[in-house]
Amino acid sequence: MKIAVMGGTGLIGSAIVAHLLASGHLVVSMSRSADPSNSEFKRVDISKATSPSYWLPHLNGIDAVVNCAGVLQDSRNDSTSMVHHYGIANLFAACEQLKIRRLIHFSAIGVDRETPSAFSETKLHGDKALMERDLDWVILRPSVVIGRPAYGASALVRGLAALPVTWVMPNTGQLQIVLLEDIVRTVAYFLDPGAPNRRIVELVGPQQHSFAEVVSLFRGWYRWPPAREIRLPQFASGMAYKLGDAISLLGWRPPVRSTAEREIARGATGTLADMQRIGIDPKSLPEFLASEPASVQERWFARMYWLKPMLFVVLCWFWMTTAFVSLGPGWDYGIGLMREGGVEGTSATLTVIAGALADLAIGLAIAYRPTSRYGLYAAIAISFTYAIIGTILVPRLWADPLGPMLKIWPIIVAHLVAVAILEDR
Repeated sequence: MKIAVMGGTGLIGSAIVAHLLASGHLVVSMSRSADPSNSEFKRVDISKATSPSYWLPHLNGIDAVVNCAGVLQDSRNDSTSMVHHYGIANLFAACEQLKIRRLIHFSAIGVDRETPSAFSETKLHGDKALMERDLDWVILRPSVVIGRPAYGASALVRGLAALPVTWVMPNTGQLQIVLLEDIVRTVAYFLDPGAPNRRIVELVGPQQHSFAEVVSLFRGWYRWPPAREIRLPQFASGMAYKLGDAISLLGWRPPVRSTAEREIARGATGTLADMQRIGIDPKSLPEFLASEPASVQERWFARMYWLKPMLFVVLCWFWMTTAFVSLGPGWDYGIGLMREGGVEGTSATLTVIAGALADLAIGLAIAYRPTSRYGLYAAIAISFTYAIIGTILVPRLWADPLGPMLKIWPIIVAHLVAVAILEDR
């Protein structure tokens, strides 16, 4: 079949795309971050799907649709109402218009029982919009998903496992971790033309764990000794969630945000009967971890998880601070270096101001996620520029005991590391 996978670059979507391609299907991966130069990918933006006509040119020749698109929380670039409800409802209408019968739709566990946030509320509205359509629909409601790839909550668990202590958040419910491989098996089953339809299936694992237990299981998988558990007070966890909300205003997507606080309080549990009814016996998290030892890459990722935000915070602070220092307490020193290099008067003043403003622009660009990559490249370029200009104008700086010229090179390397680990998926 020719199958369209919405959200095909995400954690679940990318695994489904890989499996379908390996099974011989023609797959069109659709997402906002798709590479338009690759014919197997289509760039679509659900927030712009204000009518079914938006989808019609994207669904030409499609036999089935798998919708894996989702966002955790409303932000500058994400709309839960469009991605989970209105935009997707227009997709369902377009499928009905084009007579694309088979549609598999990912919702979330427990939305039929409780909707504590816009995330779960809009997911439920999307489910209802699909059930009203004359389609061979299947709604899948997964619990927290764990697999070999890591993104969102599954990445957070790995990062927490690397800490010497396990921070236990208050008011967290039980989790029935479902494995990514079992989700892919379920999708493959329902894509078969003879498979049942008009069903809602909860995707859960066979065991319930607390969040701290999940972290502990991963720490054991990494072959690290057990960590001491420290329970965070309510005010401290609340501050962490609010910090995540503030960071998301800059375009980043931290998993710890206010939506996660409300959703994890009710937990993520369900019934195994739905999966067992279609002949799928899901594997438990301990079985998954025991089936393959943790690699050095896994341990690197876990240890780098918290170093990444630290690195970006430090780089932003470095560039913005140098700008303010250049225009403030370091003004006379900067002008003195210009004069020492033979640059006098207005030229010296404008050069120092231009350098400070460039530093400030770089710091702000790195802080804002959509422009981070450009800010990092600009930082590398201007660091080389400073090294060249400094060598020409004031070569004695190479012999300065504080090493202002020598320190440029570890700074450049730090930016290269930031470029290498910028992408989340």
